Amino acid sequence: MSGPGPRTSSHAGGPFRGLTRFLGENLGFSGARNIAAWTVAGVVAYSLWVKPQKQAAEERKAAQVAARQHAVEKGLLETDRASPLPDPQLTGLQRGSKRQQ
Repeated sequence: MSGPGPRTSSHAGGPFRGLTRFLGENLGFSGARNIAAWTVAGVVAYSLWVKPQKQAAEERKAAQVAARQHAVEKGLLETDRASPLPDPQLTGLQRGSKRQQ
């Protein structure tokens, strides 16, 4: 009878060995300093690009709501910009008397 075999490489390094290997091989993370640098870069990118875009979108939406509310308060309505339909009797599409006396 043989005893328990030697530990395999999959067990060596703890439960996160596979994750750290994946990050190192595919994303270029090679150590704690490198991961910290990626974290800082992500925070800077979020604060410089994503957050200002979200704030600008919220401001545009708030301005649209305020303009709509102002138009409702003043009694202004949006007008339909489509051209009016011509009268079929005046354009000759329907036969009949054009003059009514």
